[in-house]
Amino acid sequence: MSFAGVATSAVALTLAWQMEFAPATVPAQLEYLLNTPVHVAQSQAAPAPQKRAAGGGVRFDFSAETVGAPPQSFVPVVGNWVIGLRRRADNRVLVVDGRRWQQGQPAAGIADRARTLYGERYAEFLDRVTAFAYYPYAVATGVDDFREGEISLRFKPIEGHIDQGMGILFNLQPNGDYLTVRANALENNLVLWKFEKGRRSSVKWVKGTPTSTRQWHDLRIVVKGTTIEGYLDGKLYLTDTLARPISGRIGVWSKADSVVYVDDFTVRQTR
Repeated sequence: MSFAGVATSAVALTLAWQMEFAPATVPAQLEYLLNTPVHVAQSQAAPAPQKRAAGGGVRFDFSAETVGAPPQSFVPVVGNWVIGLRRRADNRVLVVDGRRWQQGQPAAGIADRARTLYGERYAEFLDRVTAFAYYPYAVATGVDDFREGEISLRFKPIEGHIDQGMGILFNLQPNGDYLTVRANALENNLVLWKFEKGRRSSVKWVKGTPTSTRQWHDLRIVVKGTTIEGYLDGKLYLTDTLARPISGRIGVWSKADSVVYVDDFTVRQTR
């Protein structure tokens, strides 16, 4: 092959790699984000109050949060999380903004946030997070130990070339290990993932779960002892038996360059 041919092939491979793996170009102005964000230091505002959910439990609807600022009702650990506003409906949501995603990028002020979650054990947690910070997630405040019950949320995938994923994180341990059930609008599947010692492995993978981009969806998990069920838009798709009963913190989870809106994060505990 001639030098020109090699150069052309190299350019083609580079372009193909960029199309496959580079974060997508997203409009500068998203539906729920203001043109000029308002940045509020995490320590300057009290956590937004939870609301009692219908049928018991608590619900986070972000109505008391500051638009354009990081959430106070959730602790961002990895990635960019901000409160957005749907102006017509006057509806505030939590947004994971993957437009500025970079592999291995913990959230700003991660050390202070780790102390908030785990006090004196923050160093162990911090080591694990920074060692493998590929997946954005934020931890719910006020729910220190979820063992059994139901967690649900509403989500709307907006953009993302690599991923458009949103999941429910649970069983988060002081060493950074956790479980998550996530949906993905680019793959139309529902997956139970396990994260141990900074490594991800799939526990249960279910294909054929329609998840349209720019549409609202409902995601829900039910934990009964070691049995877990995963629902998408009210339909049971995933059932599995965990290795052991769970006990840990909970939150929301995403991946890479996903831009997703989250609302009505609801927790009902049975014990």
